[in-house]
Parts: sequence; C-alpha cells; structure tokens
Amino acid sequence: MALGGRPMADWIAEYAQSHRHPVNRACHTVGIPTVTLGILLLLLSLVVPGLWKAGLGVFVAGWILQFAGHAAEGKPPEFFKDWRFLFVGLRWWAMKLRGRA
Repeated sequence: MALGGRPMADWIAEYAQSHRHPVNRACHTVGIPTVTLGILLLLLSLVVPGLWKAGLGVFVAGWILQFAGHAAEGKPPEFFKDWRFLFVGLRWWAMKLRGRA
C-alpha cells in the first residue's frame, strides 16, 4: 500500500523516528485508538443524538495524550511537517500491536 506514491513502509519508518521515547510510545499506544474511538462516536452521534459530547471528549483526550507524548519525546508531531502523517498513526499503532513497529 502506498500513500502519495510513497510506500507505507517508508511512512512508518519515518513516523517511528519521532516515536522512540517510551512515554511517547505509551501515550500513542493509548491515544491513537482513543482518537479513533472519538471519531467513531462523533460519526455515530449523527444517528444517536447527544452522543457527540462523549465523542468530542474522547477525541480531545486522545489528542492530549498524543501531545503529552511528544512533549516527552521533545519532537513535534510528524503531521506538522506533512499532514499525510495523520493517516500513518493508526497503521503504526496496528503494526506496534503485532510487534512490527
């Protein structure tokens, strides 16, 4: 799979360079699925009125974790230099769970 004509393995390798500190890795291990859950809850709120508050809270909490991790790392998030890294984090997380990142 490629993103912008670049192999996903290249994106993951570059992403991993900014996620070496154990605190950052832990924050992202929890924060990435939290953000994802928040997005799903926000989408679900289109059919379940009132769910948007929980979705927004979960979404914000996930981002707080990720920015806290980058504070520990001492490096800015990769998406600050290229927005396409927003699509890499979830793939990195899945690979990390499988022991490949």
